[in-house]
Amino acid sequence: MADTEPLLPSLNSSYAPTALGDQQVSDEEDSEDHSPLVSHPRKDSSVPLAMRYSPDDSYCLVYIIFFLMGIGSLLPWNFFVTAKHYWLYKLSNSTYQGGAGEEQRSDLGDYFESYLAIASTVPSVLCLILNYVLVNRLSSNVRILTSLAVILFVFVVTTVLVKVDVSDRRTEFFVSTLASVAVVSGASNLFSGSVFGISGHFPMRISQALISGQGMGGTLSAVASIVDLAVAKDVTNSALVYFLTADVIILFCIVAYLLLPKLAYSRYYMEAAARTSAERMGDGEAAGTGSAVSIPPLRPILQKTWVLGLSVFYVFCVSIMVFPAVSSGIQSVNKDSGSPWTTTYFVPLTSFLVYNVADFCGRQATFWLQVPGPTSRVLPALVLCRSVMVPLLMFCNYQPRDHLRAVLFARDVYPVVFNCVLGLTNGYLGTLPMIYGPKVVPRELAEATGVVMSFFLTLGLAVGSSFSVLIVHYI
Repeated sequence: MADTEPLLPSLNSSYAPTALGDQQVSDEEDSEDHSPLVSHPRKDSSVPLAMRYSPDDSYCLVYIIFFLMGIGSLLPWNFFVTAKHYWLYKLSNSTYQGGAGEEQRSDLGDYFESYLAIASTVPSVLCLILNYVLVNRLSSNVRILTSLAVILFVFVVTTVLVKVDVSDRRTEFFVSTLASVAVVSGASNLFSGSVFGISGHFPMRISQALISGQGMGGTLSAVASIVDLAVAKDVTNSALVYFLTADVIILFCIVAYLLLPKLAYSRYYMEAAARTSAERMGDGEAAGTGSAVSIPPLRPILQKTWVLGLSVFYVFCVSIMVFPAVSSGIQSVNKDSGSPWTTTYFVPLTSFLVYNVADFCGRQATFWLQVPGPTSRVLPALVLCRSVMVPLLMFCNYQPRDHLRAVLFARDVYPVVFNCVLGLTNGYLGTLPMIYGPKVVPRELAEATGVVMSFFLTLGLAVGSSFSVLIVHYI
């Protein structure tokens, strides 16, 4: 392509540009399809003989496990966000009742999504910085299993609080909920950053499985929320089943991760990564720089990935500016009709389900199509074009409107289309740089690069969530 600069892969990089410049496949992926038992030798003779052959991913078990890890990594955020009716009920000015009743406004409920976004993203940035420092000091097993245990504990506490009457302590419940969100988001980002770092040692299809799983996590949470609304007549019973579902999925993630080292395919890549790390540490100690090697060098990573990192940053910054703070506040223009479609199910369907399904489709599309390439100028240009989604959603029928009175898109079809485009572009343009990043650096920096890319993602969420508060207030 005319707008694509040639990319010279480093000696240890598993990323190799093709003649087309935009579609890249790692050496391991090319070799996986040739033999059910072992792959053909890598052409790079500098790679040790023991590392030139890899077993097959039998029954795609490793792919499925990383897909499940992706679901678990964003599940806490998605389950907290999509339980909108439950939070409004708990924080409303009404007394504790068995039914949902009519939604009532309260100062705590009006800005809850914005506060939720800030409480979830700010600690996440700090945890990802900590994860980068610990990447060579603390094993991934410890980081992943500890973070999953913390997530499970917080969700169990949240599940118990569903049946606790907080009508006289709404402010305390609000503060404790935000504290829980902060803790669980920090732990989940430590988990996702660690898992994404590990996936950097695998072929690109494994990184794609992880990111697609994140999209499926949002879809599952949206579907679970709608099913609970349809089946359970009581808000608290609905929320109880909803959060119990999350508890079970987190337990599945723990079991799946413990199974991962027992599979030959994953064990091969994890052991190869461990050998590379040990060799690098040994070289550092021989040179008298062992203490410095314990923290991966940041400059060579940023030199290769800064454009990709900024692309990830801006994609998720724009998305969280309007989702869910603005999109979940858009009401049907026919709400007065009293139809369940325009009242109970409008926001869960048009905001959460449409966005998450589109996001999942966008992530899944990267399995077959990887265009533009990592050095193409088209990629950051497309990312910048997503800025238009902010005013489009602001001028839909968001309620209540205290300052910006004009509603330019006064039909229910508009938020459906806008949320679909927002989710589809978030999934596709957000996934491409995430899977490119660990493949354009030397192999020994792949895990650290995965953590750095996750940092850019979370930083974008933190900045975007801050702007979401201002946008909601401006409307």
